[in-house]
Amino acid sequence: YHRHYALHPDSPPLTRPVLDTGAGSILSPMGDHRVRVLSGVELNARDAAPDHTQIEAASREAGETLHLGGPLDNEPWLGSRPSTPDGMPVIGPAPRHKGLLFAFGHGHIGLSTGPITGEIVADLATGRTPAVPVAPFAPQRLLGWPRLL
Repeated sequence: YHRHYALHPDSPPLTRPVLDTGAGSILSPMGDHRVRVLSGVELNARDAAPDHTQIEAASREAGETLHLGGPLDNEPWLGSRPSTPDGMPVIGPAPRHKGLLFAFGHGHIGLSTGPITGEIVADLATGRTPAVPVAPFAPQRLLGWPRLL
């Protein structure tokens, strides 16, 4: 979840992102006296109703550090991330469809791990040996997992 806030005119400026380990949140400057408050991960069904507990707590904590004005968004933003039960991406040949390669499930690290995943997929598609072992990411490892709702 994240939510944008205006900073009160007498608030100290926020010049760089701040990780608040006590609150489990991040405060990120957005320019023009605005700040983004980000909270943790919620593991839930894709169609579950939003639970704003984390972002509300993070916003309260942020308000104790900065002088926040009102929220700039009607509702906190949340987005589903393609995650797997074991937290590792799925990279490799599809077990049931010859010629299909999977590369998904990177969760919150997709942008940072996308380039190496692309290299792995290119290697697999062209018959080269990938530079990193791909067995830990094999799609087959998930075939025995129960279906998650």
